[in-house]
Amino acid sequence: MGLKIACLSDTHGYLDNRLKDFIRGCDEIWHAGDIGSTGVAEELSSIKPLKAVHGNIDGPDIRALYPEHQRFNAGGLDVWITHIGGYPGRYDRSVVPAIFESPPGLFICGHSHILKVINDSKLGLLHINPGAAGRAGVHTVQTAVRFVIEGGAVKDLEVAELERKR
Repeated sequence: MGLKIACLSDTHGYLDNRLKDFIRGCDEIWHAGDIGSTGVAEELSSIKPLKAVHGNIDGPDIRALYPEHQRFNAGGLDVWITHIGGYPGRYDRSVVPAIFESPPGLFICGHSHILKVINDSKLGLLHINPGAAGRAGVHTVQTAVRFVIEGGAVKDLEVAELERKR
């Protein structure tokens, strides 16, 4: 049946209750940085196992718990999560040259607050930026994604778009 993942970023210390319903049916939660508080990390961890990275706004408490990069295998898929990673054609210098020398199958980052799902055919990877799940920032819709990893591939990708942030 595969591994069901909830993926979010840029909570900035705020976890919307409506996202909890989106997350509950998943096996794991992946957070691509700017968590904003240990309280949000603890709340997410109490729902499902959490894999996370710290972002540029995260303080020493979050940085002590979560690395800048996480690279691991999930369901036969090589996954790399970081906060500031750029996107196909404009990868951030913090991931270059590693992303070109050894591209993952799935590259997840946050930071821009812009939901993007892009197939990088040049590197043979899927890039996902789940947008921003919190209220702080320039975005007007809070977003997150969930998907299934099965047989080393991402499938059944769904997007949560929450009404305008309050």
